[in-house]
Amino acid sequence: MVYITRALVDVLLDLASDADPDRLTTGVSITPARELEGRDADAIPPETPVFTDFFLPDPGNAVNAVFGVDLSTPARQAQGQFVSHPVRELEVTKRDDLAEVIFVAVPPWSDAEDSFGAFDRAGERQPLEIIEAQPPEQSLSE
Repeated sequence: MVYITRALVDVLLDLASDADPDRLTTGVSITPARELEGRDADAIPPETPVFTDFFLPDPGNAVNAVFGVDLSTPARQAQGQFVSHPVRELEVTKRDDLAEVIFVAVPPWSDAEDSFGAFDRAGERQPLEIIEAQPPEQSLSE
């Protein structure tokens, strides 16, 4: 089972909509369930990784556009990848297989149930649960 927060799904679909008709790729990262707050925070085991955050994509970076890799984000910080397919099916392509978990979105961007899915590196669709929870607020100055 792959877990992701509703807020992250909404943001990723908004980013995909804004990028349409271009493809969008960005890294996504996890927070252990024990650190989450919200209605579903206690519904899953505390050690379960939940996708909660994304890295701002850089649409002007030609390397990212060609290879789908954010070279400015250390790989250990992004445990997954999000990619939008404005004109493709809800599936992983050969260009998308650079992460353990790949989230794929297709239009319509407003319908997470039918247009958003999780896949493994081999392209097999994974069971996905969208939860109502969020990571604790973080401050840039500590």
